[in-house]
Order: sequence, then structure tokens, then C-alpha cells
Amino acid sequence: MIVMRKCGIIGCGDVGASIAFALMQSRLFNDMILVDVNKDKAEGEAMDLSHGLPFNKPMDIYQGDYSDLKDAGIIIITAGAAQKPNETRLDLVHKNVEIFKQIIPQIVQYNKEAILLVVSNPVDILTWVTLKLSGFSKNRVIGSGTVLDTGRLKYLVGKHLNVDPRTVHAYIIGEHGDSEVAVWSSASIGGIPIDDFCKIVGYYEHEENRRRIADEVRNSAYEIIKRKGSTYYGIASSVVRICECILRDEHSILPISSLIDQHYGIDEVCMSIPTLVGVNGVEKILDVKLNEEEQHLLGQSYEALKDVLQHIEL
Repeated sequence: MIVMRKCGIIGCGDVGASIAFALMQSRLFNDMILVDVNKDKAEGEAMDLSHGLPFNKPMDIYQGDYSDLKDAGIIIITAGAAQKPNETRLDLVHKNVEIFKQIIPQIVQYNKEAILLVVSNPVDILTWVTLKLSGFSKNRVIGSGTVLDTGRLKYLVGKHLNVDPRTVHAYIIGEHGDSEVAVWSSASIGGIPIDDFCKIVGYYEHEENRRRIADEVRNSAYEIIKRKGSTYYGIASSVVRICECILRDEHSILPISSLIDQHYGIDEVCMSIPTLVGVNGVEKILDVKLNEEEQHLLGQSYEALKDVLQHIEL
């Protein structure tokens, strides 16, 4: 029987450890199992995290094996080769597909009912790979997608306009990567269309600022990797938000990555579209209105991912 307040994290590198720390502080789970090919690393992380429990809420955190995931409600997969400077997310494909060929069958051997949350990059490709290798229903295999990219967009727009980023409503959709699409046509600030808000506060040059901000979002990971080697705090916060939506059955709208079938003329590719997220994972994919340019760019993102998938053998 599945226990929704029990989670597993596969991979205890910077991303996995940061997610574990963020989830410990979120108080969403009662049990957290850390699984890594380096068992000493997983055990060390579990020990270190556990020493912070007197300052949080009671929780069991321990190093385990795949068999310990047998009743976990959510299994978060962060394992894989890390993105290096000047390396795109798509450059990671073949290395990480081979790793997933080892991981996914071991999960399925012990647990066929969990929600699988893929965080490893390239996340859209690996979400598709996980779906195919696991045989799970498409609503229970999701990727972190462009949740972080959307957070970056909201932060940068908020900074530009000097408003709370939580009042910024806008999405990055498509690939979590170089072909991602900023949806400006429906963007708003506190319910006010973004162009109207800009005029109210005296900001103009909309097109130039949109390009600059979208480029900054797209290049954020590269800039962080260049400075500190990897990104992990932002994605950890994103994963907490996704888990929160699932555990609390919020039916919140997040641009997670999942199998897109007959939306915007897209078929059989995992990518990010605004999605209702609840206790069953994907509740409903929403066809938000796009203008002609955004529709074209989303098509290009689809083609970029589709081209990569054609070279994957499972």
C-alpha cells in the first residue's frame, strides 16, 4: 500500500541533497529515503539532515536501497551526469539515458504505484524515457519541466518592474532548455495585462525588455554553472512546490513536463504546458491561448525534442 507522506530521492549529489534539505524543512513528509550508488554519500547526507530534525518536525530520514521504496508515494529522480560549463542540457542525453536504463527497472521491481518525479536533465527527454521504461500511466510520470524557468521569469519581471514576483503571472513553456518559450501574450501583474501595467508605472520599450528577460531566463543555468559549477537551490524549491501540490491535492496550475498528446498539434513528446496538478499527478493539461509567434516557437521546441527522441534506443 502506497504511503503518500513517504518519499524517495534517487541521487544524492548537489541537487538531490538540496531537495532533501528543502523537503525536510517543508514538513510535507514523515519518511524520506535517500538512494545513491555511493551508499556512504547517501548515509552521510541522511545523518547530516537528521541532525537538523530537533529544529524541525519529527521525520525519519535514512539511506536505503530500492526495496525501501516499495511503499513510497513520490519517488524523485535526480541521478545522472551533471551539466558541465558550455554543455547544453541536450548534450547530456545519451549519458543519462543509460543511467536511467539501470534505475527505472529497479524502481518498478518494488513499486508500481508511486508518482515518479524526474528532475535530472535533460528533464523532458528523461521524463519520456522514464514513462516508456516504467510502463506507468502517463499521469504518474512527471518532470520538473519549466517550473523553475517560470520562477526565474517571475523573479526577473518582478525585479524589472519593482513588484513582488508572486504577483507576476506568466509561464515558460516547451522544453526546459534552449528552445523554451516565454508566453508574454497572457502575462499579467496582479491581473493587469503586463503591457498595461508597464504603462501605468512608466516602463516602455516592451519588446526589447521582453527579449532581454527571456534571454536571461534561458541562460540562467549556464551563468550559474559558470560561476559555481551547478544549480540546485532553485530546483529544490521547485520540487517542494510540486510535491506540495500533489500531497495537498491542490489542483494548482504548474508548467510541469508530462506526455503531451494532441495539444497544440504536439504528440508523443514530454514537455511543459500549464497543467492542473493534484494527488494523482497530472489532472489536466491546459491549452492556454498563444499568439501566432508563441505557437510557432512552441512548434520549434517540439521539433527540437522530437529530433533527439529519434536517436534514443530503449
